[in-house]
Amino acid sequence: MSVAVAQSVDAQQELTDGFHLVIDALKLNDINTIYAVPGIPISDLCRMAQGEGIRVISFRHEQNAGNAAAIAGYLTQKPGVCLTVSAPGFLNGLTALANATTNCFPMILISGSSEREIVDLQQGDYEEMDQLAIAKPLCKAAFRVLHAQDVGIGIARAIRAACSGRPGGVYLDLPAKFFSQIMTAEEGNKSLVKVIDAAPEQIPAPSAVKRALDVLKGAKRPLIILGKGASYAQVDDKIRELVEKTGIPFLPMSMAKGILPDTHPQSAGAARSTVLKDSDVVLLIGARLNWLLSHGKGKSWGSEPKKFIQIDIEPKEMDSNVEIVAPLVGDIGSCVSALLGGMDSKWAKAPADWTGAVNAKKEANIAKMAPKLMNNASPMNYHSALGALRDVIKERPDAILVNEGANTLDLARGIIDMYKPRKRLDVGTWGVMGIGMGFAVAAAVETGQPVLAVEGDSAFGFSGMEVETICRYNLPVCVVIFNNNGIYRGTDVNPTGGPDVAPMVFVKDARYDKMMEAFGGVGVHVTTPDELKRAVAAAMDSGKPTLINAVIDPAAGTESGNIGSLNPQSAVVRKK
Repeated sequence: MSVAVAQSVDAQQELTDGFHLVIDALKLNDINTIYAVPGIPISDLCRMAQGEGIRVISFRHEQNAGNAAAIAGYLTQKPGVCLTVSAPGFLNGLTALANATTNCFPMILISGSSEREIVDLQQGDYEEMDQLAIAKPLCKAAFRVLHAQDVGIGIARAIRAACSGRPGGVYLDLPAKFFSQIMTAEEGNKSLVKVIDAAPEQIPAPSAVKRALDVLKGAKRPLIILGKGASYAQVDDKIRELVEKTGIPFLPMSMAKGILPDTHPQSAGAARSTVLKDSDVVLLIGARLNWLLSHGKGKSWGSEPKKFIQIDIEPKEMDSNVEIVAPLVGDIGSCVSALLGGMDSKWAKAPADWTGAVNAKKEANIAKMAPKLMNNASPMNYHSALGALRDVIKERPDAILVNEGANTLDLARGIIDMYKPRKRLDVGTWGVMGIGMGFAVAAAVETGQPVLAVEGDSAFGFSGMEVETICRYNLPVCVVIFNNNGIYRGTDVNPTGGPDVAPMVFVKDARYDKMMEAFGGVGVHVTTPDELKRAVAAAMDSGKPTLINAVIDPAAGTESGNIGSLNPQSAVVRKK
């Protein structure tokens, strides 16, 4: 073949490049949304992805885009994708990636980066940084793609790592030079990989199932604790069957609320202290014995020893704090099915004296709390304001509740009942503030349902600029800010009497509602629970981006909610 003919044939071949191969690989694996902050060197990737039918949600800060991707992964069981620029942008997204890994949310952080040869010689490139090395300790896996023909494998490995076993965050590094590499479209298509069974079932050992059933059968005061892993698994019917077949009281962790309704007769949420202290056998389903459960020991667990049965896909989780007498390693669906399969029709339900005692305590606590939730005084306190929101969620069980703050979070966990699974999204395992607006945006985008984001005024400050994002995409999000003029309380004073306000105090009587109005949304200012309930109901019904500034008594808060032990106080008093 002559040179001219060869050139003619080549000219007729369709070409592709790194940009398009990334997009094609994502689409092939049914990833149809990217959460991003555009900039060099990924601006064109954002434009092209949108042109190819991928929804690109553009944020104002990478941490919020990363939080959105993380919670998208939790809601969909597919890795949420966050796209950032290099160096500072990558670092901003890294907090969300680490948080996703800690919370077991499948997420992929894709960042542009400087060229390897410049980074390795530290020659001072634009935003030069060895991002792969920095990311590795903070995520489940980290990969770099240098050649266009490898991007299919790179994305496939990232998806599988994010979803398989215990889900988590994955970092994918794409140097700028990669994007412009050219190859034939035919070769490019052949290089793409469709991930098959990214999270395969892991069946528990029959001997482990029998051991767990034997321990459960001998329990006099059994308790089931449901964690967010149980919610993520999306095997709600199986979990309900296990709970109801055994008759065991269940205690949902905050993001597991709604797998069974909080109003279910076996729910022990309103008797939490009693069931933790008095139970003798505890079955953990997708819950870890971390700080949120006092590590399975100490005063909150009572003085008598307990037997723990734990369902977890990660073997290393067993015995992490206390002895697990019956470890059940496998995916939650398979483990719960195996337990059900091992129970015959004569399986005895939990003893009536135990369930009766739990119910009596629960009813007494509910009756004690009721008057606090019905107070319509102004200014509001946390109980009266949350009582109003409790009614709103009861009337709209499909709505998604996003919640963060100190008192705002801690009290809402116990006051606002949830009725359906994966409808409550909050700070999770790390308890990190700043997830609010990212979670709210992704919840609206991924589900299409109305979102109620209940924020402390301090927590809102971490991501508040994203109300512009909510307005720009016209999302059905109602943000309620519990405004008490400060962190915990707005009443602290400068002990020196100097001109600076105390470190925990914000601008007095700030009007956050005006901030939403500035971007074209609806802003509302309320001072009573009745006003709050009416405003939230109207916002949820309208579907319009809304921010409600709810005035809370500045003296109503308490320090650190229920985790004051983690906020050490000085043992030394200095004389003036």
